[in-house]
Amino acid sequence: MKAGYSTRLGSAIVGDSRRLLAELDDDSVDLVITSPPFALQRQKTYGNVEQHEYVDWLAEFGRLVFEKLKPDGSFVLDLGGAYQKGTPARSLHNFRVLLRFCDDLGFFLAEDFYWFNPSKLPSPIEWVNKRKIRAKDSVNTVWWFSKTEWPKADVTRVLAPYSDRMKKLIANPEAFYRPKLRPSGHDISAGFGRDNGGAIPSNWLQIPNTESTGQYTRACNIVGADIHPARFPDAFPAFFIRFLSVPGDLVVDIFAGSNTTGMVAEAEGRRWLAFEEKPKYVAASAFRFLPNASGAVLSSVYTQILDGKILTLEKFDPQNALSFVFT
Repeated sequence: MKAGYSTRLGSAIVGDSRRLLAELDDDSVDLVITSPPFALQRQKTYGNVEQHEYVDWLAEFGRLVFEKLKPDGSFVLDLGGAYQKGTPARSLHNFRVLLRFCDDLGFFLAEDFYWFNPSKLPSPIEWVNKRKIRAKDSVNTVWWFSKTEWPKADVTRVLAPYSDRMKKLIANPEAFYRPKLRPSGHDISAGFGRDNGGAIPSNWLQIPNTESTGQYTRACNIVGADIHPARFPDAFPAFFIRFLSVPGDLVVDIFAGSNTTGMVAEAEGRRWLAFEEKPKYVAASAFRFLPNASGAVLSSVYTQILDGKILTLEKFDPQNALSFVFT
């Protein structure tokens, strides 16, 4: 018996995502976006695998994802860095994952992204805080895998705001540049000064992870539920959901945790599935879809999911639809 909950557009299910993925039709998923437990030396409460086992373990999930993705689908994988045990030398596990997925599983690397979290605390403590021989680790590698060389994507859906200087250039192009071939080989045409609604974003995503008093955490505190310790910010899945899918597409998170992905997918009009092995995290993630619920309702929902039930939650409140600006 599966436990979890469903909303207007999606479902969160307790279970091993390898088993749950196997139940999906092949070529049925538009986008998988996830952040698996990282290959850290210190065990975390949400579960993580030793570095020497990590690549083989993650490849089990990758093989299933490949089967379930549509031909033009994408798989976005967020991986944190780590150090080798007892030394200030970096682990190469995230790059070994990249090579295994492409060389053995058949994925293409559509593009590599790098998520910079400027609010991340200095770590690891031994090398950064105590001995002061390394800079803090604040960048995750994000591999955008695809099943073919031509996955569905549209960068115009995630345009960044123009800088003040670019706004001035658009207002008066002649004052800033003359169309010509630059020494670098770039041909800067007259169309460079056209207003296209925003700037093309780079593969460097600067997104702080500072949320500590939002709806999810407040509800967890009310009920006394454990807050998932490794949540990514809403803007992270929002970027890739908008970039790589359209309304009505199916988005899946195979290590859902507190189900940020499902919440954003719902707000963006995508169908979604969230798989998470720990019942307590699935139960608490339901709070994201109950913005106006009383403490009694929150407690009831949490308890019933822990008891193994699948609940149908009220329609997601459109007044809480998400709005992001990418910089």
